[in-house]
Amino acid sequence: MTIVAIANQKGGVGKTTTAVNLAAALAERGVRVLLVDVDAQGNAASALGAPRGVRPNIFDALLGGVALEDCILATGTERLDLVPSSLDLAGAELDLAALPEREQRLAAALGGVRGRYEIILIDCGPSLGLITLNALTAADQVLIPVQCEYLALEGLAALIDTIARVRRQLNPSLCMLGVVATMYDGRTRLARDVADELRRHINTLFETIIPRSVRLGEAPSHQMAVLQYAPNSRAAEAYRELAEEVLARLNSGLAAAPQASA
Repeated sequence: MTIVAIANQKGGVGKTTTAVNLAAALAERGVRVLLVDVDAQGNAASALGAPRGVRPNIFDALLGGVALEDCILATGTERLDLVPSSLDLAGAELDLAALPEREQRLAAALGGVRGRYEIILIDCGPSLGLITLNALTAADQVLIPVQCEYLALEGLAALIDTIARVRRQLNPSLCMLGVVATMYDGRTRLARDVADELRRHINTLFETIIPRSVRLGEAPSHQMAVLQYAPNSRAAEAYRELAEEVLARLNSGLAAAPQASA
């Protein structure tokens, strides 16, 4: 079992979109996948057709003494299961801060489902707080979606520094699976320039680039991944290609240790 945290402290860069559609693409490839939503907004659940506010959920597993396996929901996609989030996570950091081994709560919870899945994806919220720290401590790999805009690049060094610190202090096996460029519009010079900057400076950048797509925006309203909603769209094909790259890197051991910036 490999655990991959999908993280970026900046909002609006396509974390949940990537988590949902990468999970669906991996499941389509025959991989048994569990998507764990630790973002208090809980959008992954609604994107896959699960009811909002369903209990038990990840909050109950982290703070309520509920086994994580009791929080798992089936989705409409074969081989893809979901652990939904909760709005209660928005205030959970204070509760976690008072607990022993506070950074290890998610890792301990995930231990109960080892062997049931081949890949677990963790959809992180837009912060570098204690919940995201739990995800990075539990993970084997980190995948970072980066929007093709200059402002999206500003926090990337800080995130990589955080990942490097987690590796040193809490999770020595944590590796960088890679950075994926999202919301790419090849008609604009800005998007092309940002993609070029990523290629020059990020040695773990995936070759696959996720396009800006109306279909990606529409799919959650139909409670489907884009692979089901518009299976022949450019966006669906891009996530299939990303899934192939992810599996290739995992199978070949190409993931790298994060390098802190100077």
